[in-house]
Amino acid sequence: MSRRRWAGSLLLALLLTAPLSLPATADSAGAVPPGESASAVPLPSLSATTTQVASGLRRPTAIAAPDDGTDRLFITEKSGTVRVYHPDSGLAATPVIDIRSAVDESGNERGLLGIAVPPDFADSQDLYLAYTARPDGSVTLARYRLDESRLEVLLSQEHAEHSNHNGGQLAFGPDGNLYWSIGDGGGSADPLRSAQRLDTLLGKILRVDVSRSCGPLAYCVPGDNPFVGTPGARGEIWLYGLRNPWRFSFDGADGSMWIGDVGQGRWEEIDHLEPGQGGLNLGWSCYEGLEKFEGGDCVPGETYTEPVFTYSPYTGGCSVVGGHVYRGQKYANLVGGTYIATDYCSSTVWALRADGKGGYEQAEIGDMPTQVTSVGTTVDGEFYVVNDLPGGLHRVSFAQEEPTCRVDRTVKAWGTGTTVDLTVTNTGSTPVDGWRLDFTLPPGQTVVSDWNTDLMQLSNTVRATDASHNSRIAPGASITLGYLAGHTGDASSPQRFMLNGDACAVGD
Repeated sequence: MSRRRWAGSLLLALLLTAPLSLPATADSAGAVPPGESASAVPLPSLSATTTQVASGLRRPTAIAAPDDGTDRLFITEKSGTVRVYHPDSGLAATPVIDIRSAVDESGNERGLLGIAVPPDFADSQDLYLAYTARPDGSVTLARYRLDESRLEVLLSQEHAEHSNHNGGQLAFGPDGNLYWSIGDGGGSADPLRSAQRLDTLLGKILRVDVSRSCGPLAYCVPGDNPFVGTPGARGEIWLYGLRNPWRFSFDGADGSMWIGDVGQGRWEEIDHLEPGQGGLNLGWSCYEGLEKFEGGDCVPGETYTEPVFTYSPYTGGCSVVGGHVYRGQKYANLVGGTYIATDYCSSTVWALRADGKGGYEQAEIGDMPTQVTSVGTTVDGEFYVVNDLPGGLHRVSFAQEEPTCRVDRTVKAWGTGTTVDLTVTNTGSTPVDGWRLDFTLPPGQTVVSDWNTDLMQLSNTVRATDASHNSRIAPGASITLGYLAGHTGDASSPQRFMLNGDACAVGD
């Protein structure tokens, strides 16, 4: 049980100021008729690509799709504006919402951060916004009445000490309640010790009913929230022990919740929670990922919920950007039921899928544009992403692309040690002249020695490069390498491999 990772902040750079919209064009893939099951395409056989459909956005932060028959997307910009994109006409030049006078965008991570469309939007014309407010940077939840151009503040949390870790995701759950993520208050290593405290909204995901008001509140606290009636606790809290849950989502098929929580410096993590699992402690700052965090806030006897996936920033990442489970039709035969996420710095596309054994298959299946800040979906479940700088909107496509390498593993474990022999086969049609094999070890494993390779370990990330006698792998040919590692209980072998940057199929 554990959790947490490292916080990656958005990077500063110059903005493109000349807007350009590009109408979307159709791309091809075999659609699956409604109700037909997706085929079990192995994750390493998937490829994700993007097509830019609009530019000229100024530091976009979030995407939302109204279910009103218009096929448009709402895109928030950090300064406090909301732009509209339509696949036929492109990006509208004039914002549909402008609340810049209310938004504090000082600091790299402050600004207009989230948007949610309620189920009754077609009738109510209400939108929900999360932003840092003037004059003190308080993280704020507000209702915006689109037909009246009126902003109504519903809930605020002080956030003055540091400008980072504001969270900002908004999403309506399958229960009709609105969920909102707030970071731990910023700084480094949770200096306010807020994530484990229940008397503050910092470091939490909240759950509120915005369809009505209760007494002095402009919203209601659902009576079945886990800490309602707990002395000293805020009733709005749904989950706690989070560092900076920048993006989370609900699976439209089963109602489960996926959270991308940004780490401190050693681990980025993704959590997957079954429907209705309020009250869970996700570990920060006692844990970062699956690892105890040095100097963290650990409560004796506390139970922490483990992440289902972690990765080290040594892979080039800095800040996980949680995405969605694909439930569209266009690529259902390829990625139906697969969770897709990315990273702000590495741009890696991560694919996760339940393996039916209580675990998760995982693979790197492509690259996003640089500095993606949010993954959004259309009403029909198709994917778009926005990237921070230079500020574009991109449509996401998926294809089946068979891997050009295969790795087979032989493991012999004993006591606190394990040896792993790897056979790498070139399944492509061209020779590999010089190779680099990247893979991750289970937590607690440390390489002691290696053979037939020059191996380097950083955290749990391993990079093995060719030796002079095996640098060439002809089509259909194989090379072998291996290592001896110590372990602290988990003697299993790596689950994913990249050969020269491409995902490999993995044997037994």
